[in-house]
Amino acid sequence: MGIDFGRVIQGATFESGAADTVFLSGDTEAAMASPPSPDAFDVLPRLVELFGGRAWVISKCGPRVEERTRQWLEHHRFYDITGIPRDNVRFCRKRADKLPHCVELGITHMIDDRLDVHRALHGTVPNLYLFGVQSEPVPDWVRQTVDWPAVEVAITESVND
Repeated sequence: MGIDFGRVIQGATFESGAADTVFLSGDTEAAMASPPSPDAFDVLPRLVELFGGRAWVISKCGPRVEERTRQWLEHHRFYDITGIPRDNVRFCRKRADKLPHCVELGITHMIDDRLDVHRALHGTVPNLYLFGVQSEPVPDWVRQTVDWPAVEVAITESVND
C-alpha cells in the first residue's frame, strides 16, 4: 500500500475544498504544530496490519518540504503510531515519478489526493483511491474516498473480495 503525505496524512482539504497550507508556507514551528488529517492515525495502523506491514509513504516535494516532512513524521511519532517503518518513506520531485516507486515496491493500493498522480499510475497500480474533496469529476477507474474512514472501508472491501 502506498500513501501520499501532503493533504492525505497531513493537511487534508476541508469540506469547502480549501487546503491547510501552514505546512508549506508557515515556519517550522507552525508546521510541526499542524495536526494529522482527521482519523489518519486511527485508520493507518489497521491498514498497515491488513497489509502485513507492507505500507509506504510516497510523496512528491522539493528538498525543503522533504526535510520538513521527515521532521513532522518524527515530531508526531508517526512511525510508532502507524507501524510504518522509517525506511518506508520515499520522495520524488515530480508527481508522475511516483510510478517507478510503485512499480519497484509492488504497490497494489495507492491513496493520493491528486488525480494527475492517479492518471500516471492507472493501468499499473490496480487499486487507486482519490482522497479528499474533489472539484472535478472523478473517473470510474479510481475510487473517491473523502476521508480516512472511507479509505478504510474501501480498502478493506478490496482486500476481502
